[in-house]
Amino acid sequence: MAKRTGSSGKAAGSATGSVGWSGGEGVGGMLNGLPLSEYAERRQRVLEALGGSVGLVMAGDESEHLPVGRWRPDAFFIYLTGITRESGAAVVFDPTAEDPTRRIMLLLRPVNPEADQWTGFREMIGTDLRKRYRFSSIMRIGALAEVLCQAARRSKKLACLHPFTNYNQPVSADLATFRRVTERIPGCGIEDRTDVLRGMRSCKSAREVGLIRHAVQITAGGYEAACKVIRPGVTEAVVQHAMESAYRELGAAGPTGSVHAYNPIVGSGVRGTVLHYNDNDGPLEDGDLLVIDSGAQHFGYAADITRTYPVSGKFTAEQRELYELVLEAQRASIAAVKPGATMTDVNNATKRVFEKAGMLDHYPHGIGHQLGLEVHDTQTHAPLAAGNVITIEPGLYIPARKIGIRIEDDILVTSKGADNLSSEIPKSVKDVEEMMAG
Repeated sequence: MAKRTGSSGKAAGSATGSVGWSGGEGVGGMLNGLPLSEYAERRQRVLEALGGSVGLVMAGDESEHLPVGRWRPDAFFIYLTGITRESGAAVVFDPTAEDPTRRIMLLLRPVNPEADQWTGFREMIGTDLRKRYRFSSIMRIGALAEVLCQAARRSKKLACLHPFTNYNQPVSADLATFRRVTERIPGCGIEDRTDVLRGMRSCKSAREVGLIRHAVQITAGGYEAACKVIRPGVTEAVVQHAMESAYRELGAAGPTGSVHAYNPIVGSGVRGTVLHYNDNDGPLEDGDLLVIDSGAQHFGYAADITRTYPVSGKFTAEQRELYELVLEAQRASIAAVKPGATMTDVNNATKRVFEKAGMLDHYPHGIGHQLGLEVHDTQTHAPLAAGNVITIEPGLYIPARKIGIRIEDDILVTSKGADNLSSEIPKSVKDVEEMMAG
């Protein structure tokens, strides 16, 4: 997606509000596509990284108004718990607690039979719930104030784990809470530990990479379906619908109930030069190019792929020349991916190709971003490392000539360089034209 800087997971209903979109959370030692042990290991790593400081990760609150799609908790909360249907929940890290079973605690909203009839029936705290989520200690969120204040009196150190926001945005949830704690406990300080979870999330486990690979495979099916309907006279909406249908049929699903990892871009002609175009309702005309930026999600993990197609089935000579220039730039940037390289290094490889061709002014965005639980996954300023999954997406945009071209793939950083997770989705001129003809 153009940016400014295993098994199918079909949604299933549930008898309890604490059971998530994938159905059967915690069943068989798995929670939304990953083993419970992986979530527990993540939490333990955070506890150890905090030393003696107190940490807090909050799920966020669900709106009382009927939303479009399901509510989705904060991605850091999902990363640590796998729980997707518990608004108002929190995880507290209390390294100095005398009782080892209370050093990592899950706090949930109380059961309210009248309210739960509107949003889903929920479980009482007990052995079954603790086993399902693999938490030794589960309490109700009403105890948060006492838990935090007791921990703060012992530790005197509160560690912010949620990313900080800009000054014109609301303060991060944990910082806002900690400020209230420090007003009541003299000598208690607040630390910046926002690098802990960002660093962990940026390096994907083998299982996480497997979920992203599956999301990419589903996305490949969507692009195949798109090419069957692309022709002059149809609308961008028809193409989007074909992809959505394929995603759904192939098992895409996520916490919000959407098959998409983000709002797709389906833009033809001059609309394909608009980086974040998403009206997706214009007509496809003979001779135009069609830019599709779309990705399915699998157990909440995102794919993010862009391909550019000639509506008539064949590139014109001008379109082909520019398309192959973008493809050359992308290959140069993929070749620059390796541990220790920076995203600036990767971007500069594309810029050199475009500058040599005199086209740099038509490349207005950066080369890519981290990918994972969010399409714009948590960003770090550290050099690339093995286990990172990033997008590489150079593009050229010339509105006066109705030409927009972007090619995007999802790249796993390995110890030796780069593994293109989406290499099977055709992108050479020859393969694209054959796919359109087929």
